Amino acid sequence: MQPRDLLAALAAGAPLSGAELARQLGLTRAAVWKQVEQLREQGLPIKARRGAGYRLPWPVQLLDARLIRKHCAIEPGALEVHWSLDSTSSECQRRASGLADGSVILAETQHAGRGRRGRHWLSPPGLNMYLSCLKRFDRGFAALSGLSLAVGVALVRALEAHGYAGIGLKWPNDVLVRDSGAKLAGILVELSGEYQGPSAAVIGIGLNLRLPEVLRAQAGQAVADLAELGSEPPPDRNLLIGSVIDHLLKALKTFDAHGFEAFLDDYAARDLLRSRVLRLSDARGQFEAIGDGVDARGALRVLRAGEPVLVDSADVTVRAS
Repeated sequence: MQPRDLLAALAAGAPLSGAELARQLGLTRAAVWKQVEQLREQGLPIKARRGAGYRLPWPVQLLDARLIRKHCAIEPGALEVHWSLDSTSSECQRRASGLADGSVILAETQHAGRGRRGRHWLSPPGLNMYLSCLKRFDRGFAALSGLSLAVGVALVRALEAHGYAGIGLKWPNDVLVRDSGAKLAGILVELSGEYQGPSAAVIGIGLNLRLPEVLRAQAGQAVADLAELGSEPPPDRNLLIGSVIDHLLKALKTFDAHGFEAFLDDYAARDLLRSRVLRLSDARGQFEAIGDGVDARGALRVLRAGEPVLVDSADVTVRAS
């Protein structure tokens, strides 16, 4: 029995006793307890009460490739759903030579998910979205400048289509709640191929639909989830993820034809750094500047002592005061 089977049994949110779960799954009660503990260690908040049994605090929807495809107007090159991977981006990279262009890989949970600059990305099963997409380009790396910003625009468009508001973008790859500055999603773009082309991008997106309190405490920064942004529960994961994939594939088609310039106005409308006092740091040290938008290549524009400066290094850290 896999942990996925236990999660499926608990998915409706109703309490089930250890004896009932053991009967349904063909296990001993001790084996059920071990599987519950494994899911808890991965961040899933399974509650237990004597006389009532085990339950989740809210219903969950397990990923289903068939249901996800129903919400994709553009057909992905391939669409795979895995229970557990080290990371969806690592899986894309390992199999890049054999995957079709526009292929999407999803996982219920990751045990080595990563964000920008090698940061660990928390990945509890059954709650959020861990997605990577392989996109090939005829052009080289320079032509892909601004790709992470375009992907951010696509993600926010998808969320806005489901009624979520007050979401913005922090250069170069974070999706934040506008009022609080809490992180809702992260984007990681990793390039391979020839500098002059052809090239390929593995685009990883992690989106918080529900984030348990124990993982909020471990995040090391302010974080948010979709559940707190709406008065109603988040939409079904399969529907929402299908919508995200659809917006992403449409955006990648536009980016391939026109570059980041096609997204410039939409990015500007969601830019959370414009006119803010920023602290920037890289290998050379730190300095303060005022955010002044982004240029047509996706480089960050800032005003330092009143003089314009362009920042386009992936190794710079930007914090808003």
